[in-house]
Order: sequence, then C-alpha cells, then structure tokens
Amino acid sequence: MKVWNALLPLLVGIGIALLPAPAGLAPHAWRYFALFAAVITALVLEPLPGGAVGLIGLTVAVLLARFVLFSPEQLAKPGFNAPTAALTWALSGFSNATVWLIFGAFMFALAYEKTGLGRRIALALVKLMGSSTLYLGYAVLGADLLLAPFTPSNTARSGGTIFPVISHLPPLYDSKPNDPSMHRIGTYLMWVAIATTCVTSSLFMTALAPNVLAVELVRKTVHVDLQWLKWLFAALPACLLLLAIVPVLSYWIEKPSVKGGSEVPQWAAVELAKMGKLTMKEILLLVYVAGALGLWIFGDSFINATTVALVVIGMMLVTKVITWADMMQNKDAWNTYAWFATLVALADGLSRVGFIPWFATTVGAHLGGFTVMKALVILLMVNFLLHYLFASVTAHVTAVLPVLLAVGAAIPGMPVDRMALLLCLQLGIMGVITPYGTGPSPVYFGSGFLPGPIYWKMGTIFGLVYMTAFFLITVPWVMFR
Repeated sequence: MKVWNALLPLLVGIGIALLPAPAGLAPHAWRYFALFAAVITALVLEPLPGGAVGLIGLTVAVLLARFVLFSPEQLAKPGFNAPTAALTWALSGFSNATVWLIFGAFMFALAYEKTGLGRRIALALVKLMGSSTLYLGYAVLGADLLLAPFTPSNTARSGGTIFPVISHLPPLYDSKPNDPSMHRIGTYLMWVAIATTCVTSSLFMTALAPNVLAVELVRKTVHVDLQWLKWLFAALPACLLLLAIVPVLSYWIEKPSVKGGSEVPQWAAVELAKMGKLTMKEILLLVYVAGALGLWIFGDSFINATTVALVVIGMMLVTKVITWADMMQNKDAWNTYAWFATLVALADGLSRVGFIPWFATTVGAHLGGFTVMKALVILLMVNFLLHYLFASVTAHVTAVLPVLLAVGAAIPGMPVDRMALLLCLQLGIMGVITPYGTGPSPVYFGSGFLPGPIYWKMGTIFGLVYMTAFFLITVPWVMFR
C-alpha cells in the first residue's frame, strides 16, 4: 500500500503531462497542472508528511521551471533569468502574511500550554459544560459565532483564539494526538471548530477578509454594491441550519467514545482548586491575548492581523511568557509553516501560468446554450469545486471570481447582482473541503487530531452537506424571494 501511495502521484503527474495540452492552453501551463495534480494526489495519499510533499513539489517545479513555469516568450526576453525568477516565486509563500499568522496561532497555543492558562480555561469550560461532549461542541460553535462579525480573519478568530483553548481539552479526557485515543474526544472537537468557522465565514461579510476583497472585485467587475445586511439576510437561512447541525452531525459521524458524565465536571473543579490563583505569566498572557483580539476586531484599518501576532510573540519573548528555546522546539508550528508556505506558492503557480483563467473561460464558452438557472448552477459548482486547487481563499477570489463574474454577466437574462452575491456567499463554506482550504485549516490539520485520511473524509462529507444546503436553500432564497 505504501509503495502505491508513492507511485500513484508520479503516475498521475506523468500521465497528465504526456497528454496533449487542451486547445487554448500553453503546453508549459498544462505540464504545471500535471505537477500540481501529482502534489495534490500525494497530499491525499500521504506517502510522506504534507510538508515534505509540498517542499518536494516546489523543488521539482523550480528544477523544471523552463518546462512548467515559463513560456517560450518569457524565456526569450533579454536579461530574463529563469532560475532566479523560479526561486523567487518558490520562496514567495514563506513571506505570505497568512502563513505567518498561522505560525503565530501555534505560538499562542504554545503560550497557553507553557503558562497553564490553557489548562485553566479548559478546566473552567469542562466544569461548566463537561457533562456532555455534545455541549462542548456547541460551546466551541458559540465562541466562534460571537467573534465572527467583528473578526475579518478566520485564522485569527479560530486559529489564534479558539484553537489554543480547545487544544487543552482532549488531554483532560486522555485523548492524545496521532494516537487511537484521539477519537475519544479530540477529533470531534477539532472538527467542530474548523467546520463551524467555515460556516460563520460565509454568514457575515466581515467574518472573512477575502469576503471584503470579493465585494470590491464585484463592484469593479460588474458594478454591483453588496451591502452587509443584504449579505447577512441572504446567508442566514442555510447558515443557521448548518450551525445547528454541525456539532450533531460531527458527533454522529465521528462518534466520540467519551459522552460526558457528572464525574468530569467534579474532577475539573478539584483540578482548578489545585491550580490556585492566576500567575503573573497567565495574567500577562491574558492581557496580550485580549489586546490581540481587540486589534484583530477593531484595528484592521491601521494594523495588519499578522503584524499583531508578531508583536504579541515579541512581547511574550521579552516578558518570558515563552522563551526562544520553546519556540524552536515547537515542531508542529515549524512543520505547518513550511507545509502551508509551499502550498501557497504552488497554488499561485496555477494562476501564474494561466491555467485558472483558461479553465474558467473554457467553462464559460460552453454555457451559451443553457438556461439562466442551469448556467448559474454550473458557475456556482465550478466556483466551489475549483477550490480544491487553492491553498488560500484570497488566491481563489483573486484568480477565479473576476473571470466567473465576467462569464456570468455575458449570459443573456442573468441577474448579475444575485449571481455575484451567490458566488461570494460560497467563499466561507468552500474552505471545509481540504486541509489547506482556508486560513485555520492547517492549524487543525497540524494538531494531530485530524490526520490526512480523516480530514479528507470529513471534508468530503461536510463539503457535500454544505453544498447541498447552499443549492437547496440559499440559491432559491436569493433568486426567487
């Protein structure tokens, strides 16, 4: 099985590369897509850890840059240095702001662990709602829902605020990462957290930074203004239903063996008493976290969310809440940083070589004979499923949304304002389908409670559930009310 896991990605990549490039697509772009398909296949089958797969794929792309990254016209330009340009592109993901924000989220989690604050909060949560594992799922959901309207970064909201707290809950139930015991409760809680934040990211325009970018692109491309309340009203029916069922559906599919019990809250109360009063480091961390959360919610106009995370990390080092040695030993943080940085660059390559615009334009050319509703459904399906090719919602919005808007606007009778709104409402929920689909995904994937096979299985199931709710509820609600 392991041999096939290693061979199949190679066979997929070579097989696609040997096929002739489709009409209208440059040969080098087709070969790059073959390489990208091989990387995605390897991420699914995991012959090596995800970070290693991404690094190898990126290195191969740099080595084969003359054949997969650059057109003959680019190579023929005077003074063009293909090796340097390819390396600059390959390393671009390591300077990506979202990648560093994800890294910061892991350092926040480290501080919660080192100071004991995470354990204290987790114990308090268990004491309050620990009589039922299902209730804990709804507690996680409620925290995200309360923060979502004011936090335009779901990485900061879920990865930086919620994850550091809930990562301390599984050990209280003897549920360990990368161990069969993860199914006791850890896998359930981590999945509820990521699945919930994908829904809240679609519910509020201001719950996801790419939503705001999408609104601006809609205004520029098809001259439609999308208002905050109009967005909320359109998203509300389906998103409320999904929020209601996410903990229950996760509970039913994952079947955590720990169901709860009165002895657990009692034990938590005893453990809290043993911990005593808050320490100075815990108080400092509370101040830093509160400050970061305040800036993430209200300071977006004058300070970037990633800058906030870096400032807090610096303050934690200065006041010795954590040490540099602690940071260096945080293998999960560095592994996730390298893994996601490589994927950001690889996904960017699809747009760079022209594959994404070609694909969207090709689909649009075949919609002329369809009715408005059929054409709209196809556009929405393409928008949703194309997200398998992206490691960033921002990259997806930038590369795909303007093209699909232009294609849809050219269809006679298409209500452009409603089409644009529906395309935007998909941006949050589509993040659930892959371990790299939205900012906090790698945080939960890297937790050890959602290994590759489980994540892909749950992503597929919940992707189908979210897409079904969207097409059966949101589309009719927006189009016919």
